[in-house]
Amino acid sequence: MNMNRIFENINEYYSPKIVAEVNDSYVKVAKFKGEFLEHSHEQSDEMFLVLKGSIDLICNGKSNKLNEMDSFVVKKGEFHKPFAKDEAWVLMVEYKDTLHTGNLMTELTKSIEEQK
Repeated sequence: MNMNRIFENINEYYSPKIVAEVNDSYVKVAKFKGEFLEHSHEQSDEMFLVLKGSIDLICNGKSNKLNEMDSFVVKKGEFHKPFAKDEAWVLMVEYKDTLHTGNLMTELTKSIEEQK
């Protein structure tokens, strides 16, 4: 798969797209820009890898700056809130049954089918 082509076809921010399956997890990509909602995943960790740009990942009130090719693992149950001043391209890995908005169901929540 070519990440540049995949990202060229993403038109919404914070709307993940599943690009692969690895064992019990999905590999997802999304464009980030602006602020996303604070949420947690009670049953699983989530890994972020910034492919382009930079993001701030606020975890339990502490800001973590991630630049291109930086990664960070949010441990299960930790509240986190991504923010990107400018557009960023991000790869995430999380269990297949994990909603990208955690336990929150909002207008931003995308079902697994919508992410394919």
